[in-house]
Amino acid sequence: MRPKSEENIQARGRAVRAWLPGVVLAIGLAPSALAGAYTYTYAGNPLTLCSGPGCVTSPPYPVITGSFTLASPLGANLPYGPITPLSYEISDGTAVLTNTNSTLPDLEIATKSGVITSWYFFARVSTSTEFLELYTSFQAAFGYSPEDASYEVVEGVTIINNANEDEAGRWSTFTTLYSFCAQSNCTDGQFPKAGLIQATNGGLYGTAQLGGSNGGGMVFSFSPSGGTPKNLYNFCSQTNCTDGANPYAGLVQATNGDLYGTTEGGGASGYGTVFNISPNGGTPTWMYSFCSQSNCTDGASPEAALVQATNGDLYGTTRAGGANGDYGTVFSISPGGGTPTWIYSFCSQSDCTDGEYPYAGLIQATNGDLYGTTYGGGSHAGAGTVFSISPGGGTPTTLYSFCDQSACGDSEYPYAGLVQATDGNFYGTTGYGGLNSCFASPGCGTIFKITPSGTLTTLYSFCSQSGCADGSHPYAGLVQDTNGDFYGTTTDGGANGNGGTIFSLSVGLGPFVKTLPTSGKVGTAVKILGTKLTGATHVRFNGTNAVFKVVSSSEITTTVPKDATTGTVEVVTPGGTLSSNVPFQVP
Repeated sequence: MRPKSEENIQARGRAVRAWLPGVVLAIGLAPSALAGAYTYTYAGNPLTLCSGPGCVTSPPYPVITGSFTLASPLGANLPYGPITPLSYEISDGTAVLTNTNSTLPDLEIATKSGVITSWYFFARVSTSTEFLELYTSFQAAFGYSPEDASYEVVEGVTIINNANEDEAGRWSTFTTLYSFCAQSNCTDGQFPKAGLIQATNGGLYGTAQLGGSNGGGMVFSFSPSGGTPKNLYNFCSQTNCTDGANPYAGLVQATNGDLYGTTEGGGASGYGTVFNISPNGGTPTWMYSFCSQSNCTDGASPEAALVQATNGDLYGTTRAGGANGDYGTVFSISPGGGTPTWIYSFCSQSDCTDGEYPYAGLIQATNGDLYGTTYGGGSHAGAGTVFSISPGGGTPTTLYSFCDQSACGDSEYPYAGLVQATDGNFYGTTGYGGLNSCFASPGCGTIFKITPSGTLTTLYSFCSQSGCADGSHPYAGLVQDTNGDFYGTTTDGGANGNGGTIFSLSVGLGPFVKTLPTSGKVGTAVKILGTKLTGATHVRFNGTNAVFKVVSSSEITTTVPKDATTGTVEVVTPGGTLSSNVPFQVP
C-alpha cells in the first residue's frame, strides 16, 4: 500500500492539494474566512507495543482506534513535533481516552516530505482502580504501511482512506526527464514556456522560446520514456528571422496529422507567424506573417496556441494589433493555408468594454462557440473579461467583466484561458485580485468558475496561508484530470520561498475518460486515458462497440470501429460507465 498523503481536506466541498519544489505535499486549504477544523483518524494494527498495567501482552491483542482534531493542518518534515489538538478520542477496545475525561500528556506527530510517518500517543486513563496505558504508532515512511492498517482523513462530508486513496490521495513520483541548455550555446533549446502535446504517434512535441542553432527557439519532439529531445526545426534560420522567432505557445495536432503553431516574433514583418510542420520534422510551411497590413490591422505578436474547431479551421488570438489600435484580435485560418479571416478586433467599443489584450488562446465549447479571456478591458477598471464568440464571427458576448466587486475581490487580470469541465461550466485563473494581499500586490490571484450564461464564482483566493505557502499569481490555466480534479501552477509563493507551486482543486466532479486523438476515421488508432480501467468489459463509440485492449489501469488502446459516428466514447468498468469529456469526431 502506498503511503497516504499528509492530508486531503475538503473545505465546503472543495479540496486543494499543492506540490511544492522538492516536496510532495497535500495541503488542505480553506478560505481564510473559515475556522476550519482538520480531523485525522486511525484504525488499524493490533496493539503490540504496550507495557505497564492494563496492557495485553499476549494474543489476541486489542486494536487501537483514534482521532484528533487540529485547528490547522499539519506541516511537512516535523521531527516528532508536539501537537496540541482541539479534541481527541483514542480507544483500545476497553477504555476510551478523550479530551473530556483525561489530559493528554504526550501527542507527537512525525512527517517527512509531507507524509505522516508516525502518530504517537502516550497517555493514561483511570478505569476503576487501575490505569490503562494507550500507545499507538502508525508507520508509513518510505512507502511502507502494514497491510492490515486502515486510516482516514476527514473534514465535512468527505472521507479519504486506504480503500480509496488511489483515487483521492495517490502517491506520485516526480522524475526530471531532461534539463534544457545541456548543450553548448543551448542548441538543444532554452526556456520552453509552453506545455507539451502527445501526438497520435505517441510522441511528445513542444517548443522552446529561445535556444536552438540560431537562438530564436525551436520545435522539438521527445519520447515519454526520456532521452534527448529531437530538434525538428530551428527558428530564425532565414535572414532577419523571416521564418519566425520565439514561439511562446505550444502546438496543436490537426486532423490531417500535421502540427500547427505560432511564433511571437519574426516573420516577414517581425511580428510573428503561423506555421505547420510534420511530426517527422523538416522545413515548416509558413502560413502567414502578422502585421502584413498597414498599422498591423491584421494583428501582431500571437502568444497563444491554436485550436482546431469542428468545422476544421484553426482559431487563435493575437495579443496586439487589430483594426482599433494595439488591442488584439481573434482570427481563423485554414489548415491548408491562405489568408486568415479576422473575426474580431478588440477595443471596438468605447473604453474597451469589450476587452483588450487577449494573451490566452480559445477553446471551443460543447455548444460550438469559442470562449476566451482578455487580460484588460471590460466594464470595471480595465481588469479583463471572459467572452464568447461564434466561429463565424460577429460581436463577442462579454460574459463577465472582472473587478465587479469591491477591491476586485472577485479577481482581475486573467492571463490564461479557460477549460470547460465535465459539468459544462468553465474554469480558469486570474493572476491578480482575490481576497488576500501578497508581496505588495493588491491581490494574489484566484481560481474561478463561470457558467455559460456568465455567473462567476470565485473558488479560491491564493495566499490564504501564512507566507503565501499555498502559492500566488497563477498565470497559467487549469487542466482537468480524468479523476475529475483540476491541476495548475502558481508563479510565486510556496513553502520554499517564492518559487511557485503545483496545486489541485476538487469541486466534486466525477471521473471520466479522455481520447487521444479526439477525432479520426474508421480504423484510426485511439488511446483512452482514465482511472481504474482494469476489468473494462465494453468500449463504445457513440453506441458502437469497439475491439480494445486494457494496457493498464489508466490506459486502453482501441481503433475507431466500423459504423462509428460522432459522439461520446464510453468505457464500461466494474465501477461503472465512464464517458469521454468531449465528443469523438468521426469525419
